[in-house]
Amino acid sequence: MDLTISTIIGDFILIAGSFLLLIFLVKKYAWGNISSVLDARAEKIANDIDGAEIARKKAEELASKRETELAGSRKEAKTIIENAKETAEKSKANILAEAKLEAGRLKDKANQEIAQNKAEALQSVKGEVADLTISLAGKIITQNLDSQAHKELIDQYIDQLGEA
Repeated sequence: MDLTISTIIGDFILIAGSFLLLIFLVKKYAWGNISSVLDARAEKIANDIDGAEIARKKAEELASKRETELAGSRKEAKTIIENAKETAEKSKANILAEAKLEAGRLKDKANQEIAQNKAEALQSVKGEVADLTISLAGKIITQNLDSQAHKELIDQYIDQLGEA
């Protein structure tokens, strides 16, 4: 095998021509399809990245909104609890006031009944005392007593009052 410069140059020209022809044919018939596929893929990747960014922002907004609503719910729950406590305190105060009024009314009623019973008892005692006094006076008038008999009659009268 004899390698000469003219053979090497000839081979080089043939290989270079074949390579240029191959590039020309690829550019003319296949390059448009290849570049459109690559462009479509690049566009899809860019759209996916943009979509992911939009989805992330939306998720952040939803998380922020959820936190805001949660804080509002907590505040509302706290307000409800405070209102319930205030209502309970008012109810407690009203119940205590009503109980005090009722106790006062019952005490006044009991005092009135006691006073009425006392007045009736005193009236009854006065009547009995009057009857005993009249009876004693009648006995004193009908009997002529000496001081000893008079003293015994008064003691007897006092004993009768004590028993009544």
